[in-house]
Amino acid sequence: MEAAVGPLPPPGADAVRDDLRAAGMAAAILVEGWSDQAALQALARRRGIDLAAERIAIVPTGGVTNIAHFVRALGPGGLGLRLAGLCDRGEAAYLLRALQRRGLDGDNAPADLAAIGFFVCDVDLEDELIRALGVAAVERVIEAEGEHAGFRSFQAQPAQRGRDAASQLRRFIGTRAGRKIRYGARLVETLDLDRVPRPLDAVLARARGQPG
Repeated sequence: MEAAVGPLPPPGADAVRDDLRAAGMAAAILVEGWSDQAALQALARRRGIDLAAERIAIVPTGGVTNIAHFVRALGPGGLGLRLAGLCDRGEAAYLLRALQRRGLDGDNAPADLAAIGFFVCDVDLEDELIRALGVAAVERVIEAEGEHAGFRSFQAQPAQRGRDAASQLRRFIGTRAGRKIRYGARLVETLDLDRVPRPLDAVLARARGQPG
């Protein structure tokens, strides 16, 4: 099941559990927001992965602090789905502790999130995609979306002067929820498949029951 993409707050963990049970899902990828969901759905399409057929849901949780609630509802103590997920680098230590408190690691006490099936974006998903594509390619996507003039105006703002172009792009993409969602998909659609950031491919593999 693919949840509807939109800027509204994601539904709560218990509501998602009920929906995924009714849909017969086997696995769930937990992400923070709609843009992460859009990017992973786009990558799955490009990789020829039918998420619905493989009974994989990509679940926006509304932020890293909510992920433990979704683990409780969907993981070993709840619906019993195979879980995987993404997080940003700055939240990795918090998430690892939260997952361990929920017993997701069993008796293994892994030293990192990848051993549990959660993968870290450095710095975040947008940063990973901008570095993989390169500044010039991202600017071409922005131009194709009709926002190049807006980006140039954004660059001229006092707060953006002196920042490198990659940082400006990341901030520009993140200034509106709808824009962030749209570019999450568009950047993945533009990306050379040989340059897909590892966390994205790894989390899809883990949700499919393959090594991450």
